[in-house]
Amino acid sequence: MKTAIVFGATSGIGKSLTEILVKNNYKVAITGRRLELLEALKNKYPDQILVKQNDIQQLEEVEKVFNEIVAEFKTIDLIVQSSGVGFVNPRLEWNLLAQTINTNVLGVTKLYALAYKLFKQQQFGHLVGISSIASIRGNRAAPDYFSSKAYQKAFLESLYIKTKSIKSKKVFITDIRPGFVDTPMALGDDIFWMVPLDKAATQIYLAIKKKKRVAYISKRWAIVAFVLKIAPAWLLKKLL
Repeated sequence: MKTAIVFGATSGIGKSLTEILVKNNYKVAITGRRLELLEALKNKYPDQILVKQNDIQQLEEVEKVFNEIVAEFKTIDLIVQSSGVGFVNPRLEWNLLAQTINTNVLGVTKLYALAYKLFKQQQFGHLVGISSIASIRGNRAAPDYFSSKAYQKAFLESLYIKTKSIKSKKVFITDIRPGFVDTPMALGDDIFWMVPLDKAATQIYLAIKKKKRVAYISKRWAIVAFVLKIAPAWLLKKLL
């Protein structure tokens, strides 16, 4: 049986993806802050789920929980980083900025580094980061969130480049870039091209199976990404 860790499995993409992994014969360690939600998921699949309460903002705790899971599972085939926060924050309120950076940058960086070093030691493994279409360009309403996702995109690409030094060539890095998915993380009103959660999770699992380097969820968001990449900043200033 393959093993996986899903960071941020209490709800949304992390929870839905966990259920897909379990149904595809994975043993999964799930983490998150809300223990009661983790336990509810374990109760559905008691033989295949290990629960570890974790707040990704607590960096020492992240490493402790990570090492505990590795000690129990021995080897890890897949690590999915689905933890994240985001706020509409046009006034740049510091408490919201700090929450975003502590979670989406510091916590995620700690996890990515732990995962990469483990996989290099094992000589195999697959790291999947849930970034966002927001990683492509900036935004006036949520600059901290968009910037944090741009950081994640660059870090995942950097890790992909670093895999050149792994002799086995069996370590894979996947950047999942969802558009708007029907979860509490979808920021704003009158949301464009909202993707149902079950559809998003299924497409993410297929991207993992294919070991894609980058996957847009749903696939049509690749069109938006292309437009965003070529649009001049002055146009984005008018439109976004």
